[in-house]
Amino acid sequence: MKAIHTVTSPAVPVNIENIDTDQIIPARFLKATSREGFGKNLFRDWRYENDDEQKPRKEFALNDTRFSGKILVAGKNFGCGSSREHAAWAIKDYGFDVVVSSFFADIFKNNALNNFLLPVTVSDEFLKKIFDAIDRNASTPVTVDLESQTIRLEEKGEPVIKEKFEISQYKKTCLLNGYDDIDYLLSMMDEITAFENKPLTHLNAI
Repeated sequence: MKAIHTVTSPAVPVNIENIDTDQIIPARFLKATSREGFGKNLFRDWRYENDDEQKPRKEFALNDTRFSGKILVAGKNFGCGSSREHAAWAIKDYGFDVVVSSFFADIFKNNALNNFLLPVTVSDEFLKKIFDAIDRNASTPVTVDLESQTIRLEEKGEPVIKEKFEISQYKKTCLLNGYDDIDYLLSMMDEITAFENKPLTHLNAI
């Protein structure tokens, strides 16, 4: 998978709280087992009237031509509901590399990290500032720097504001290097081999 270092992009706002995985990708689209193709059905029931692709809901962010980019900004408690990994697949396949919210369901967060989709948890106050900035100017850039674990909002005419975010150091290493779990183990092969070849020390008598 492609490594993630710094993502600078306008953001797509979905200012709705408690978005569950069935809203992210409805259950009727879960028959496929590969990751490809789920993006076209991301937020399907919110994007179209009566599931008709000829009737897009113009007010929904993914159908609004003002919004584009690799960063999805969502309301609090994103990814709740079922444990389906397809939700992360759909967001990533649509073209997002980062999801920002003030709270993520734990299972969704882990699924996202395993699929090279970076979930960035910010404070409620910072999340509101992002939504407000995008409302004033849809092209406002947001920068997520994984190495420094910071997210910056760079609204035109305003001071740059930033906030730190937390991430597992193991998952951070994987994302920065484009490693899955097997790749990570292979990257440590020299250390593993050295440990295996290390002479046994004195064993205590049983």
